[in-house]
Amino acid sequence: MTTVIDEAGERVRGDAPAPPPAGRRPLWLILTPLLGLLAVSIAAGVSLGSVSIPIGDVWAIVAHRLVPGSFDPWWTDAREAIVIESRLPRALMAAAVGASLAVAGGVAQAVTRNPLADPFLLGVSSGAGFGVVILTVLGVGAGVWGVFTLPMAAFLGALLPLAGVVLVARRAHDTTAIVLVGAAMTMVFGSLNTFTLLVLGDDHQLGTVMRWLAGGFGDAGWTMLLAPVTILAVAGTVVMLCSRHLDLLLTGDDGATAMGMNVPRFRILMLLLVSLLTAGAVAVSGTIGFIGLLIPHLAGYFTGRTSARLLPTAAMLGAVALVLADITARAVSDGAELPVGVVTGVVGGPVFLFMLWRRYGKAAR
Repeated sequence: MTTVIDEAGERVRGDAPAPPPAGRRPLWLILTPLLGLLAVSIAAGVSLGSVSIPIGDVWAIVAHRLVPGSFDPWWTDAREAIVIESRLPRALMAAAVGASLAVAGGVAQAVTRNPLADPFLLGVSSGAGFGVVILTVLGVGAGVWGVFTLPMAAFLGALLPLAGVVLVARRAHDTTAIVLVGAAMTMVFGSLNTFTLLVLGDDHQLGTVMRWLAGGFGDAGWTMLLAPVTILAVAGTVVMLCSRHLDLLLTGDDGATAMGMNVPRFRILMLLLVSLLTAGAVAVSGTIGFIGLLIPHLAGYFTGRTSARLLPTAAMLGAVALVLADITARAVSDGAELPVGVVTGVVGGPVFLFMLWRRYGKAAR
């Protein structure tokens, strides 16, 4: 009988099966607790507010609305309206936006092979914001696509910086160039947003759009929820079907080409999906940073870098993170809520610095 040391440093018998490493645990063992955590987070988000509603009442109200007669109502009509018409769609929208940004960030990092890539740094978020600003200020095409009008405007705006990123990256043949051009595009379209608002917009539009750009879910409703959920379902499915090709990109362009992949075409397709996911999120929530950058790294600690495991885990973690950020934004002040983008920035900045310190600290040893 032999004795071996497992990953945690414990002695185990040689004839006993070693516990699987974190990246090889069954995916359901990771996603099931996260799904439970997401359900609890959404319930807490619906429960907390200026009028506190017990979580048990929240579950009962939702169950009664889904299955009429499952409970004899003991709550008031006002509380049911608060849960169903206001707080539940807001919590679900935060979850959908968080999942969309996390998946977009994970795909962007895989496509560029750069751990700093995310929709914000690639300029996609700023371009999507520019599309919404143009629609708001000029009213061009307002209402043409119904509930998908804002997401479509955001997507068309996101294509502008994406075109610059793709053109330069194809000439440079360097994934680092994608992030550098994206950073430049972020500044350009941020300036265009400011110019459009100050020169073409009025005071009311300026205040409305500036609050929207800060990020938040104050205007959430069931109608607005349709676009980001639909986009997440469609784009997320396509991304998961392409997960093996994303993993091939991690071996480098030459290795992926040797395996028969058309790398430039696939990279453009994935960046289009990143733009679509970002547009669906930005259109309803404004610009929210750090979710697309940090969450894929956090998911990687649980699953490893295999896309088929990392991306669904990132989606769940992103949903939980943004629901909790929204709860925090509403709880900080009794008089007025903070923009969610402020919360993610204040929390995400130090966390990102800590992750960099750990990563390069280990590399220096």
